[in-house]
Amino acid sequence: MSIIEARGLTKSFVQAVKEPGLKGALKHLVTPRNITKVAVHPLDLSIETGETVAYVGPNGAGKSTTIKMLSGILKPSGGSISVNGINPYKKRMENAAQIGAVFGQRTQLWWDIPIVESFSLLKDIYQIPDPVYRNNLEQFIELLGMNEFIHLSARKLSLGQRMRADLAAALLHNPPIVYLDEPTIGLDVSVKQKIREFIKKINQEQQTTVMLTTHDLGDIEDLCKR
Repeated sequence: MSIIEARGLTKSFVQAVKEPGLKGALKHLVTPRNITKVAVHPLDLSIETGETVAYVGPNGAGKSTTIKMLSGILKPSGGSISVNGINPYKKRMENAAQIGAVFGQRTQLWWDIPIVESFSLLKDIYQIPDPVYRNNLEQFIELLGMNEFIHLSARKLSLGQRMRADLAAALLHNPPIVYLDEPTIGLDVSVKQKIREFIKKINQEQQTTVMLTTHDLGDIEDLCKR
């Protein structure tokens, strides 16, 4: 079986339809009207261990929704899903332990404490052995050029610095699978290149399976096999 497998995977949301103003709100309260929005049409997906796969499409196509179902954040409306032998929604804790995720517009770092302390908290959360943690942290600091900001809080980082720190945070526990949802959005060329080189190195050395959503063709050409 593939490390990531989905068959007929779908996701729909029920949205309220309201007319504007207080009158519209009261009318909806008495006679509510809803529509069903299909975010992900039936999807079949197979990704093998160690693959780097680009998942592309226009804004609103359902890319991030798919990633959230694969990571266990959202419950699918239909179909089946298996991530390394686990149903990600039914076994969220087990699934979280085996994946890393970077959402370009959100951070998993604690906003008001130094980055290095966020990493230390993640070490405890994922129960990372001391030697593994020290080795990964030293390697990531060097590869991602984090020495200059490792002792700053997340709120003081530039976008490029935060993305590098988020990427390190997602990979500290050596997950076999990593989801990258627009990881280079808004970054300058030099930072993009640094992040791409880091992802390639992790994939080659550890056979980390990478699923990438992006609008940047440079990311796709440089990182993904298909």
